[in-house]
Amino acid sequence: MLAHERANLLAAGRPDLADRIRWVSDQDGDGTGFDIESFEPNGDNRLVEVKTTNGWERTPFHITRNELAVAEARREHWRLVRLWNFSRSPTAFELRPPLEAHVSLMATSYQADML
Repeated sequence: MLAHERANLLAAGRPDLADRIRWVSDQDGDGTGFDIESFEPNGDNRLVEVKTTNGWERTPFHITRNELAVAEARREHWRLVRLWNFSRSPTAFELRPPLEAHVSLMATSYQADML
């Protein structure tokens, strides 16, 4: 996805922005609510969360509470890129918040704190 983000900005004539893309989850670790800090060609921030599966486009994927919170708080800039069929022929599409307009969200795990 990093290469794709860079290629899009270079194609738009924005090498200055392409050079500033950061793989946040690799450099800073998980927890920011997105994987890649990129830009739109006009210079606006583009916060990309990538969800990858080997299944088809409708294969369920996991998303954290933090990712959902960041999607809501920064909805103008946050994007979910859904990468599917990864091991055979990778294909991607993009979803913008609110995610509930595109997917059904179901809790699959709970945190248990001692009383």
